[in-house]
Amino acid sequence: MTDENSFQVVSFQLGEEEFGINIFNVKEIINTIQMTRVPNAPPFVVGVVNMRGRVIPIVDLYIRFGLSEKTQNKNNNGKVIIFIEYGNLSVGLLVDGVREVIRISNSITEPPPAMVSGIHADYITSIAKLESRLLILLDIAKILEVKSEVEV
Repeated sequence: MTDENSFQVVSFQLGEEEFGINIFNVKEIINTIQMTRVPNAPPFVVGVVNMRGRVIPIVDLYIRFGLSEKTQNKNNNGKVIIFIEYGNLSVGLLVDGVREVIRISNSITEPPPAMVSGIHADYITSIAKLESRLLILLDIAKILEVKSEVEV
């Protein structure tokens, strides 16, 4: 598999589902730390953290995607934050856990159907068909689309 025909993703869990984001955008992964709530922030911004002197908003992907509360781990124990950069925006994504880094060939991906796993297709770039499972590949730009609301 040549580099031009493939890309790497960080795969992570939200409930029973597995998602992936391009490793190019991932800057750091840490265990959950204390967050400070921000009044009047969008509901999916669950707080901010101080990361090496920078105040970074934390987006709860359960809330952002409108996933069922039944699948959600209510406390932050065991959750991790994936810090990403997209353009000039730095954000932390609160997820249940990180699984692995995977190299994916473009040939095993296909566009998403209209509705996948309760998540609107706009948040998804493609679905990767791995040997024993499907991996939902996310569109960081769409997740962070409400930039004026997310920026701190």
